Amino acid sequence: MRVLLGLLAMLSIAGLAPPALAASEEFVIVSNGEAVGHVRAEREGDSITVDYLVDNNGRGPRHSEHIRLGPDGIPIEYAVDGRSLMGNAVSESYRWRDGRASWTSQADNGSVAAPRPPLYIVNDGSPYTLGLYARALLADPDHRIDVLPSGSLSLERVREATLGEGERAIRVTVYRITGIDLAPDYVLLDGDNRLFAAGGAIRRGWEDQAGAIARLLRELGIEQAEALQQRLAHRFDGPVRIRNVRIFDPRSGRLGELSTVVVMRDRIAQVLPGREDGPAPGGETAIDGEGGVLVPGLHDMHSHNNLRSGLFYLAAGVTSVRDQGNMNATLLNIIDGLESGRIAGPRIVRNGFLEGRSPMSARNGIVVDSEAAAIDAVRWYADRGYWQIKVYNSMNPAWVPAIAAEAHRRGMTVTGHVPAFTTPDEMIRAGYDEVAHINQLMLGWLIREGEDTRTPLRLTAMARAADLDLDSEPVRRTIALMRERRIALDTTAVILERLMLSRAGTVAEGDAAYLDHMPIGYQRYRRRSFVTVDSPADDARYRAAFDRLIDTLRLLHENGIRLLPGTDDGTGFTVHRELELYVRAGMSPAEVLRNATLGMEEYLGRAHELGSIEQGKLADFFLIAGDPTRDISAVRRARMVVRGGVVYFPSEIYTALGIRPFAEPPAVHPATPDPNAGGEGQMGDAFFAQDGHAGEAE
Repeated sequence: MRVLLGLLAMLSIAGLAPPALAASEEFVIVSNGEAVGHVRAEREGDSITVDYLVDNNGRGPRHSEHIRLGPDGIPIEYAVDGRSLMGNAVSESYRWRDGRASWTSQADNGSVAAPRPPLYIVNDGSPYTLGLYARALLADPDHRIDVLPSGSLSLERVREATLGEGERAIRVTVYRITGIDLAPDYVLLDGDNRLFAAGGAIRRGWEDQAGAIARLLRELGIEQAEALQQRLAHRFDGPVRIRNVRIFDPRSGRLGELSTVVVMRDRIAQVLPGREDGPAPGGETAIDGEGGVLVPGLHDMHSHNNLRSGLFYLAAGVTSVRDQGNMNATLLNIIDGLESGRIAGPRIVRNGFLEGRSPMSARNGIVVDSEAAAIDAVRWYADRGYWQIKVYNSMNPAWVPAIAAEAHRRGMTVTGHVPAFTTPDEMIRAGYDEVAHINQLMLGWLIREGEDTRTPLRLTAMARAADLDLDSEPVRRTIALMRERRIALDTTAVILERLMLSRAGTVAEGDAAYLDHMPIGYQRYRRRSFVTVDSPADDARYRAAFDRLIDTLRLLHENGIRLLPGTDDGTGFTVHRELELYVRAGMSPAEVLRNATLGMEEYLGRAHELGSIEQGKLADFFLIAGDPTRDISAVRRARMVVRGGVVYFPSEIYTALGIRPFAEPPAVHPATPDPNAGGEGQMGDAFFAQDGHAGEAE
């Protein structure tokens, strides 16, 4: 393994020394313009103590870090103790001594020989660690380092910027670090290479620059997303002839015989029966599906989009999502990029996030402190074409009838969490058209009067479902009300599986199919606990409770409740797992596929344009080798994805994102000249003649 061998010698030869760290540094965690936590670092000699706290949306990590630096600025000891995002205990340690590096974390443990101190990537670190990584990478001539437990980091200098004005102005350099997780990390260092901002943390006293930093990072993210789109999107001038495929028909639930699908620009021009061989007609690109299956694009009905999530979704065959909560400017900018073709991603149905003001408010969307402000927010969303309003945990339940009435008057529907201190039944009667998350529905049968679901209790209380009687009067009453009012449920069962069944040091069943393809930081993040499991009895209760959650899905389906597959995620992999859980709940694979394709377009009111592979419809579909009507897991291995007629190959996407691909792309045969298109000169003559300047063409 290549580590920082000879780093001290290189610094000495260059006449340089590691940058001096301030004795005391303090940073503020800012979310949507509001302070939600801090990072405080105190240094004495080669030792640093970091206090890290975040309180956002009723949750957040709270821990201390103890670091000892080697003479080259690389940590040789690192300890983290406290609580993670969901309140689970964190105890992580790393030490390099006498040529050996050893570590223990929630995810893993290990020990390797290392003649010089390697760079260890902390599993539960604060944003302060990003500054340490950036300085280590700057000291390396190639700005690339192999790290522990595995993998490598690389650093790219992407921009210089001035923040503030006049005498207060400060010059910073923005660096991009890749290799830790699914998305790159951006780190801002000042002229002395001290940390200025990273991971949502900003040096105290400069909180007023949070907006400027957010805009800068958004600009950099857009630049990178546009570059990836240029590399990965395949557009063809003429028709694209996708041969020898079997088409999944969501209406019948069956696969057809071998067919050819012809796409022209963004539409399906022809669906032709039979096998095809030989040269394609002139001017047409041919793609051989080799007997594989074309499936209409999948849906994630509970997404939270960013500039990177679009490529992950497309690679997974997900061509439409519903964004259930975002920073408003961020979401609108992403949609602008998608609609112009500058960036890649699925079609996005936008929901307006609406939260009430409280000490535990989420900071997405619009946060209100009165009923009048809530109604104004509904109007703001309506004027910008939002499809639905999403109500969140801290909303005053008494305001929901007015919110729902205004949303319905403006042609929108209402979904959401069940606000604290009320019930799903009450919110349905107040005007909800849908409930977000199966746990939010089930908590109505599990929460005791006075308990506060703005806290992680809205997740940990799900352990009580182990004892839930699904034939009890409260359960029957809620389901009857949902049937009467045609209330849908946005399930997100996959995220509950992750939270309830995650166990430190193990790979959860829902992640097993793909996790070893991912960057090391993401792998370690998934090999951790998100709930506190102190005994075998705790473990058994959570497992029994999740089984009851699956039973609830089955019961809802049997009672005709519309289930909307959603993930509360942005990777695409979780969409596949959500569909697998639907099969586990008793639905057939074909039934699940119908729901995830045409069924969702029917719900969104777009079935005349999307949801099935038919002549005249928009070209949104993906190619797989297996039969998803027999094994729903076949959708995990997409070979090609078409979104609005633009072709993507998941193997190319995953390679660009640092992920080992899952399937090979199909063979593409470039178009031969089209004898019927006319020559370039003819087109030019016609153009100039129409313009009245034919003589200039000569």
